[in-house]
Amino acid sequence: MSLTLVIGNKNYSSWSMRPWLALAHHKVPFEEIVINIYADDKKARILEHSPAGKVPILKDGKATIWDSLAILEYLADKFPDLHLWPKDPAMRAHARSVSAEMHSGFQALRQATPMNLKRVPRPIELNEDVKADVARVEAIWNDCRMRYGKQGHFLFGEFSAADCMYAPVTTRFRNYDVPVDLVASAYVDTIHALPAFERWREAGLKEAWTAHYDHV
Repeated sequence: MSLTLVIGNKNYSSWSMRPWLALAHHKVPFEEIVINIYADDKKARILEHSPAGKVPILKDGKATIWDSLAILEYLADKFPDLHLWPKDPAMRAHARSVSAEMHSGFQALRQATPMNLKRVPRPIELNEDVKADVARVEAIWNDCRMRYGKQGHFLFGEFSAADCMYAPVTTRFRNYDVPVDLVASAYVDTIHALPAFERWREAGLKEAWTAHYDHV
């Protein structure tokens, strides 16, 4: 087995979830190394695999790829038959655009609703910046479903890298009881029903590690 994916805690690490879902959904064999990102020695352990000092990290023979979106791009090149990006050039560009927006944006939403799969769903007060982020996510999902919904239940019809990028957001919406429209709610249900997602969630719920924000 040449592929090794180094990830953080499944309960907390949204960045790690993304490439893991791509591999697990398509049943691509890989070795998994989980590092507790709240342990005192986390930095040293991660640096054993990448000089960037952050997870996730994909190791493929002599190649080392870090950053979730870069890993997804690498997997798309390595396994073209998986169609991690849509075949149609315009759809592919659209999928890359919304994925890049997720990758670099939505800071208010990230800070207000850190991923925590163990959190008992209950609402929190959302400031205007968070509400704006939620509205933008809803708009992206509604647009994708309107354009490509006839081709399947995911953002671009069939499961793609864009779904991997937005899957952690579905956990934030559900665990913080964020009110969303019917289209967004249905998409949250679609991701949570994905067998690969269910396996990730089950493993995360079994982890004993805790973070400082578990009380929120």
